[in-house]
Amino acid sequence: MSLYSDAKAIAKRDPAAKGVWQVILLYPGFHVLIFHRIGHWFYRHHMFFIARLISQIGRFFTGIEIHPGARIGNGLFIDHGSGVVIGETSEIGNSCTLYHGVTLGGTGKEKGKRHPSLGNNVLVGAGAKILGPFKVGDNAMIGANSVVLNEVPDGATVVGVPGKVVRQYGNMIQHSIELDHANAPDPIEQEICILLHRVATLEKQFGLYHGPQSKRECGEIVQMAINENGNSSVNTGGSDQHEDIQHPKP
Repeated sequence: MSLYSDAKAIAKRDPAAKGVWQVILLYPGFHVLIFHRIGHWFYRHHMFFIARLISQIGRFFTGIEIHPGARIGNGLFIDHGSGVVIGETSEIGNSCTLYHGVTLGGTGKEKGKRHPSLGNNVLVGAGAKILGPFKVGDNAMIGANSVVLNEVPDGATVVGVPGKVVRQYGNMIQHSIELDHANAPDPIEQEICILLHRVATLEKQFGLYHGPQSKRECGEIVQMAINENGNSSVNTGGSDQHEDIQHPKP
């Protein structure tokens, strides 16, 4: 795919873009792709100093640092871009979207593959850190400010520190195209709602339940957790689990 095709892909996915020529002239996320294409050519021909020099010039003008050794697919959209760092052995598939502050980093000082590989149509939210030589599957979404240290399956949503898979769709959704990173669930909220549900169940058995303590019901979150993890891992306090509980005497 040509650079013009990359610009068209960015213009199509960014609602703020007024046209392809605006992307070509004004978008640092597109400008850095030009620097990277040139630097990567020199890197592949073992002219490492020139390749890195071009990379640093691109960083100076765009605020985005892409090592010339990184392999980048077609249609990459780096939105805003300030503070994005992409390491030497990183691989990025087609039609991915990265927001500002994203790091595709390595762990350890060993040579060889040490940075992540993103599949196709991956969305990485602002400030997220993906660290290590593992794969992030196609159509995955990484929530803002998450720290991902382990492999991510296809179609999964990961949030938190460290990153945790909180949702995985049966039907693949192109997050990087739909830009729906604001809909990522909160794993802490899920755990609290499950605990509240268990407490309410015990209170009912002891005759102490007086209704919900908050305006928001957690039933949908609890049911989602049951569906994702199975009944055995999310004990909602059914009667078969507490048959030996005796009600207190007045």
